[in-house]
Amino acid sequence: MHLLDTILNIIFPVNCVSCGTSGADLCINCLSQSPPAERESAKWIFPLYDYRYPPIKKALWLFKYKGKKKLALVFAEILYGRILEELSDLSVMENFCEAVLIPIPLSKKRYRERGYNQTELLCKELVRLDTGKNFILAKNILIKIQETEHQAHIKDRRDRLKNLSGSFALKNTKENRSLIRNRNIILIDDITTTGATLAEAKKTLKKAEGRKVIAFTIAH
Repeated sequence: MHLLDTILNIIFPVNCVSCGTSGADLCINCLSQSPPAERESAKWIFPLYDYRYPPIKKALWLFKYKGKKKLALVFAEILYGRILEELSDLSVMENFCEAVLIPIPLSKKRYRERGYNQTELLCKELVRLDTGKNFILAKNILIKIQETEHQAHIKDRRDRLKNLSGSFALKNTKENRSLIRNRNIILIDDITTTGATLAEAKKTLKKAEGRKVIAFTIAH
């Protein structure tokens, strides 16, 4: 596998999507210079980077819309460390253990257009990295049942909340209900702006009797 990667890198060189340096989809130098998220967000939402920083914004755009799926591993490695930091406190203070990892879903239409869900790719990489078995992946449990306008096109938070109201649901099976009931939940999304998407997803999961819900995103 290592030899195959070497051959593929020769045929299809891997370059940093920001600075062009060879060897990585997003180089360590660009990541290390990326400022942390500083804008205020809900206390249960933990973003990593400031979305206004051009290298992060460009990398997320390529990951989300242009099929740069290998960026999932780059971002997941950073996210995983942040998740472990929070879990070390939450597991003691709030008995936050054996969490269920849930990606924010796309509508069927958006999934067909894009061909993949970037947050699901992140979750798959997080589970692969999680040798300590801190959480399990539950994909296709939270579903988006309504096609909504892109949140990026809506500036006012109240309008964003209205746009998303009732857009998520729990895939209604006995197994899904039992998986969520009284369980701690970690939501994963790529970007948070007002937090409206995560808030609506949380509301849906709390209605299904989820215990405590927290969320991690790459940028804010």
